[in-house]
Amino acid sequence: QVQLVESGGGLVQAGGSLRLSCAASGRTSSSYAMGWFRQSPGKEREFVAGISRSGATYYADAVKGRFTISRDNAKNTVYLQMNNLKPEDTAVYYCGAAQASDTGRVFLRRGQYDYWGQGTQVTVSS
Repeated sequence: QVQLVESGGGLVQAGGSLRLSCAASGRTSSSYAMGWFRQSPGKEREFVAGISRSGATYYADAVKGRFTISRDNAKNTVYLQMNNLKPEDTAVYYCGAAQASDTGRVFLRRGQYDYWGQGTQVTVSS
């Protein structure tokens, strides 16, 4: 069992930056692949970025080059550094954890994740 708590969301102007954090408790997060998803009103929850147990990363095309996912296993925390934010990045951002025996695997689909946080709101004004 893993509990996930996101933080770091807020209101920012277009072009600005935010850093989201996802703190894991319970079973050590190093046993899980981690990911960030987002959901805006009327839309499905969509993949943003994922990181494997070994640190391999993968990004959605919409955020590639602007967002960076990283993990600190000693702190049981995953981060999402978001730069050059755009109004279309406005959404509730969710952290997920996926059980993974393959240390190099990144998970891209919502249904592959076993645990979720409560989400943190990111609003980008134009």
